[in-house]
Amino acid sequence: AVAMAEGEGLVSVDYEVSGKVQGVFFRKYTQREAKRLGLVGWVQNTSHGTVQGQIQGPTARVRELQEWLRKVGSPQSCISRAEFSNDKEIAALEHKEFQILK
Repeated sequence: AVAMAEGEGLVSVDYEVSGKVQGVFFRKYTQREAKRLGLVGWVQNTSHGTVQGQIQGPTARVRELQEWLRKVGSPQSCISRAEFSNDKEIAALEHKEFQILK
């Protein structure tokens, strides 16, 4: 379990990243970055060439991963757009870890 800072709420955000994001280890790097930040959720490739998923955790950490998804990504990726939706506060984490879904 992740130790939560006092007074820091948890949020859940859905994301979809467009650009050259498939076949460039984007999912693996996203999982690694999420684990480094202590976040839970998932990531998967879509049939239309994007990567999508959900992030949950302390607000500040989630925002960090959103910034990473928008600007950094995996070394060989080329992100054209990162869209976020269903940004909401949650009472508890709904995932146990950060998974790569097939």
